[in-house]
Amino acid sequence: MWDVTQRTDRLMLLDTASLYFRAYFGVPDSVKAPDGTPVNAVRGLLEFITRLVHDHHPDSLVACMDADWRPQWRVDLIPSYKAHRVAQETGTGQDGSYAEEIPDTLSPQVPIIEDVLDAVGIARVGVGGYEADDVIGTFTGRATGPVDIVTGDRDLFQLVDDARGRRVLYPLKGVGTLQVTDEELLREKYGVDGSGYVDLALLRGDPSDGLPGVPGIGEKTAAKLLAQFGDLAGIMAAVDDPKSKLTPSQRKRLDESRPYIAVAPTVVRVAGDVPLPDVDTALPREARDPAALDKLAERWGLGGSLQRLLTTLER
Repeated sequence: MWDVTQRTDRLMLLDTASLYFRAYFGVPDSVKAPDGTPVNAVRGLLEFITRLVHDHHPDSLVACMDADWRPQWRVDLIPSYKAHRVAQETGTGQDGSYAEEIPDTLSPQVPIIEDVLDAVGIARVGVGGYEADDVIGTFTGRATGPVDIVTGDRDLFQLVDDARGRRVLYPLKGVGTLQVTDEELLREKYGVDGSGYVDLALLRGDPSDGLPGVPGIGEKTAAKLLAQFGDLAGIMAAVDDPKSKLTPSQRKRLDESRPYIAVAPTVVRVAGDVPLPDVDTALPREARDPAALDKLAERWGLGGSLQRLLTTLER
């Protein structure tokens, strides 16, 4: 198990898929290896990591991976969870017909990314049955020092905790422009702190994750209800209180959504009990496997992107 009892340094956790997805769409697909294989996501991610290390000086760094991007235990609770992404991957439309097939040039780059990270010596952790969010949540919960979480997924705002030095670095444009998300920003933008973000997210719903939310209750209404009644439990107590100041339509919709509300917190909240492997999270100062890295650099034409990362790590 990963032991943090003696670690009080700054830990940086990467939502790796979120970042290489952004790199893939942010770097031209004309960036290719000598054999013509696109490596825009690989090189873009290396540039991202270089910038993050240079700007934020983490002592430890973990590239968190999706070993299971749609865990069955979440699907069992909410069957629609990421269901539309399954349809996209199988090429079927909502009516069951096959959609136009788009060449996938991202997936073949993921094993290259993994090989490069391993050769550099950057810790890479994915655990069967869990998403990267859950790995991040568990690392964060066990850390005894400050934590920077780098992700384009707002769901991880739930981990923000000023008292414990936990913040989310949310990319607005590449990773050159990051929104430093702390509790003050959350209260200003969403009306909740980190611990309240789960309630806001499940009430609001998220079509991109197949979370239906409560019909008729968007982000602003959810924030107002949480401000008025404190938390989800307080809102549901108000549903049962005929004297509460819920509107008739809000009361009706919340009451009808009880089955969803009963299970949604477990689905939306990141797991904090992932069995993490024993891994050295210290930021490497030199490549772990220089020979393997040289071969990867030559085969995939990683050039300056890799060299800039190695130079930054040496500082």
